[in-house]
Amino acid sequence: MKLTVLSVGGSIISPDHVDCSFLSSFREMIISYLEREPEAKLIFVAGGGAPARVYQSALRSICPDAPAELQDWLGIKATHLNGMLLRSIFHGLAEDALVTDPFDPEISFTGRILVAGGWKPGFSTDTDAVYLARRFGGKTIVNLSNIRKVYTADPKKDPNAKPIDTISWPDFRAMVGYEWNPGLNAPFDPIASGLAEESGMKVIAADGRDIRNTEAILMGLPFEGTVIGA
Repeated sequence: MKLTVLSVGGSIISPDHVDCSFLSSFREMIISYLEREPEAKLIFVAGGGAPARVYQSALRSICPDAPAELQDWLGIKATHLNGMLLRSIFHGLAEDALVTDPFDPEISFTGRILVAGGWKPGFSTDTDAVYLARRFGGKTIVNLSNIRKVYTADPKKDPNAKPIDTISWPDFRAMVGYEWNPGLNAPFDPIASGLAEESGMKVIAADGRDIRNTEAILMGLPFEGTVIGA
């Protein structure tokens, strides 16, 4: 079995609203890939995107002292909504139940695609992706978001920020920190990064909106992105 785990960011599923054009192109490419690679299986882990931000922002506006755990739960529920959408558009290939606990002993992976959402407060869906990769023997996680590469700093704030082609786990973790906060905007979350480093995994961070680039990653062809833990 050839397994690839894709962490599909909410920023590309639902940046401001559900991006039907992107999802349609993504669906077409994935179906074509699976037809060409009969031994391949995929795990998709959906992020929260706009629904998470909208509801978390509403909570903070109404109740500024709301515990971080409640903000996390709102984000988690948003990932379940996006995950169900992914599972639904791949009906026939993703017939197993949406995974909401990567340690659930009842997880069934009988189809070509398994779809997951968030699990519990304390980390993002990046961490769920690592746990599922561990469980099913995956060594590479493709982190699809709305950025083409990891930068040395936030390019929107720092004009001297430079794109990175490859970076070690220690150097990457020094950049993103070691603790999780709800709504944290990092190329790969700190908790997930620690687990991936421990497990000897590689993460490819790339712009998921570029369908042909994602296809190249899946096919083992040259691509644009950042390899973390190379």
